[in-house]
Amino acid sequence: MKFGTKVIHVGGEPDKETGAVMPPIYQTSTYAQKSPGKHQGYEYTRSHNPTRTRLEQNLASLENAKYALTTASGVAMTSLIMQMLKKGSTVLCGDDVYGGTYRQFTTVYNDRHNFEFVDTTDYKLLEEKLAERPAMIWIETPTNPLLKITDIKKVCDIAKKHEVLVCVDNTFMSPYFQNPLDLGADIVTHSLTKYINGHSDVVGGAMMTNHQHIHKELFRLQNSMGPSSSPFDSWLVLRGIKTLAIRMQRHEENALKIAKFLESHEQIEKVVYPGLESHPQHELAKEQMSGFGGMITFFIKGGLEASRNFLEKVQIFSLAESLGGVESLIEHPAIMTHASVPKEVRESIGISDNLIRVSVGIEDVNDLLLDLEVALESQK
Repeated sequence: MKFGTKVIHVGGEPDKETGAVMPPIYQTSTYAQKSPGKHQGYEYTRSHNPTRTRLEQNLASLENAKYALTTASGVAMTSLIMQMLKKGSTVLCGDDVYGGTYRQFTTVYNDRHNFEFVDTTDYKLLEEKLAERPAMIWIETPTNPLLKITDIKKVCDIAKKHEVLVCVDNTFMSPYFQNPLDLGADIVTHSLTKYINGHSDVVGGAMMTNHQHIHKELFRLQNSMGPSSSPFDSWLVLRGIKTLAIRMQRHEENALKIAKFLESHEQIEKVVYPGLESHPQHELAKEQMSGFGGMITFFIKGGLEASRNFLEKVQIFSLAESLGGVESLIEHPAIMTHASVPKEVRESIGISDNLIRVSVGIEDVNDLLLDLEVALESQK
C-alpha cells in the first residue's frame, strides 16, 4: 500500500459495529470488564484507548515501524525517552536543535544525564564521540532552525559499531519526505502538533520503533507517568493526517518558489533551504529525503532592527511560534523559539539576530510572495 493510501486508511477503517466511515471518539476514562481482570483489550484510557490505538497504527505504518506511541506533547515524548535511559547516561545531541529540547536537556535532565552538544554533520568528530559509547545520539535533520542535513545512514552505521542508540526527530520532514528507521535509526520522534496534524489546533507527540523492548519500556513509562494523548486530540490528529501527503506536496512547492525569490532579493544576506543548490548538503538532501519540506531560514540585512520591522510588516504570514500548519507562519528564533538557548550558544552556532524562520503554508504562493515583497521593500 502506497503512502497516500496508508495515510487515509490504516487505522481509519469504518467502525465495525456501526459502519461509521469516520472512526468515533471513544471519550471514556474506563471500560466495563466481563469478569474481574478480564477486559476486552481496554481497561483505563491512560493505558489504552481505541481512538489512540487507531492513530498509533496509522503512525507506525507511515514510518514503516512495528510500534508507535503517542503523548500529549512532543516534549512529553522526549521526556519519556530520557527517562528510559539509565541514570548517568551520556547523550550526544545536535548543537542546533529545537529550543524546547535544549531547555529540557539542560534544565530538567541535566542532573540525571550528561549531555554533549555536537555538530552532527562533523562525522570525524562523531566517530570519536561515539567510540566513547554514549547511551544515545539525538539528531534533528534538518536541524532547527539552521536546516543542516545530517547523513542518518552514516551516523547509524558508526553508532551500531559502538552499540549506541540513534534517535531522530523527524518533525521537519514528516514521514512523507523522510523515514529514518529505514536508514538505520532505532527511534524516530515527531511533534504531532506540526505537519502530521497540520492544522495548528492540537498539541501532541509520537515515537516509532521496530524494537519491541524499546516500545515495551516506553509504554511502561507512559502508563506510569501519564502523558498519554487524549481521545479527542488523537481523533483530531487522525482527521488532520489524512491530507498529509497532498499538504506536504504543496508546502514544498510553495517553499521552493519563496526560497528562490528570497535568494534573489537585495535585502537578503543568505537563504537556507535544502531544495536550493546553494545549500551545502543539497546533494545529501536529494539522496536521503524524497522532498525538501516547507521550512526556510533566511538572514535579513540590517540586524535586529530590520528583522523586527520586517516581521511587523507581513500581513498573511502570522508572527507565531510552531510550524507545519496549513497557514504560513514566520518567527524570530533568537527571541521566540530559541530564547531559552543562551545568547553565547546561539551566536556560536549561527542563530543571529537577523535570522528569520519561515513555515511556508499552502496558501496561493503569489499572495505569499507579494506579502514578503511588500514587507521587504519597506526596509529600503
